[in-house]
Amino acid sequence: MSLADGARGDLRMAGLHKRYPNGFVAVESLDLVIPQGSFFALLGPSGCGKTTTLRMVAGLEDATKGTIHIGDQDITHARPYKRPVNTVFQNYALFPHLTIAENVEFGPKRRGVKDPKQEVKDILALTELTEQAAKKPAQLSGGQQQRVALARALINRPEVLLLDEPLGALDLKLRRAMQVELKRIQEEVGLTFVHVTHDQEEAMTMADTVAVMNAGVIEQLGSPYELYTNPRTTFVANFLGRSNLIKGTVLGREGSGADEVVKVDMFGTVVSINASRVHTDSKEGWIGIRPEKVLIQPEGTAIDAPGDHFSGAVVVSSSYIGVSTEYVLRMPWGQELMCFEQNTGRRGGLLQVGATVDVSWRPDFAFLLDSSQDAEAGLEEE
Repeated sequence: MSLADGARGDLRMAGLHKRYPNGFVAVESLDLVIPQGSFFALLGPSGCGKTTTLRMVAGLEDATKGTIHIGDQDITHARPYKRPVNTVFQNYALFPHLTIAENVEFGPKRRGVKDPKQEVKDILALTELTEQAAKKPAQLSGGQQQRVALARALINRPEVLLLDEPLGALDLKLRRAMQVELKRIQEEVGLTFVHVTHDQEEAMTMADTVAVMNAGVIEQLGSPYELYTNPRTTFVANFLGRSNLIKGTVLGREGSGADEVVKVDMFGTVVSINASRVHTDSKEGWIGIRPEKVLIQPEGTAIDAPGDHFSGAVVVSSSYIGVSTEYVLRMPWGQELMCFEQNTGRRGGLLQVGATVDVSWRPDFAFLLDSSQDAEAGLEEE
């Protein structure tokens, strides 16, 4: 079933700005294009401007400056009910006295559709609510109520569906199940979904493209894979997962093209970083490496993958969490690094606290960020 037939267009925001009367700037000069038919996530901590952006698109907040278009249609100053968008909120906002079918058909009837029963039947089937059609909202689980809210929005055939923290009220297990459901429904209907969330897993599980917002601006935009493996700022490196950030001094470049690397002195050891993962022109930088890319072995024993190598690290703590073990290592220069090791059974047991280990990682997994950025940016929001 596709609701995206006919002429549609990208959602475009140009120079979008929101300043409140008290002087607080929630969104600053936002330029963003969300392709038609994509699943797009605005990800960031509370107060970063993501919900304000969504509300401006919905017409629930007036933009201080800038424009909003869907295709060729300028909706910047249009009334909310005149916009080809619908919003699904965290609190569902269902009519408790109506059945599920009546909740879903409310929109078409309000628009003057004389007999929306087939439309309702199709949407209930899409959202797997056919067997719940005669029940009242109070008789349904949280996940089912969320699907009712989604069905009620989809039946209005919006060009853009806005989702404001829609899974925030659900428990972890149900939330994960609904992530899969939302993605399935989006792919089936082919509409543009714009999903606002502070949950990294939600954004990475569902979205084709993620925009990480911080203090009213977009820090980085890209696929979940690109954002995670090649962050361009310390905020993105820390907010999206975890990162080890280590001070280094840039020595120079070697090679060319795809093989070009930047050599960096890291407390006496020269490490290599692929030039495509270097995001600073300064002589100092933060060398970043994700904890699961850090390899460790008891001192003096071979490490599987060749890479930048360090000796003399000490295991400070270990946490066994089933699928992996999280180690904290104190490096010779005093900094503590994280290492996440998958529990494949090859090691035959955990490394003991106090053990001396060798540490390695492959150069193509590291990245280099500007030294002027705060190494702890994003940590408090995690």
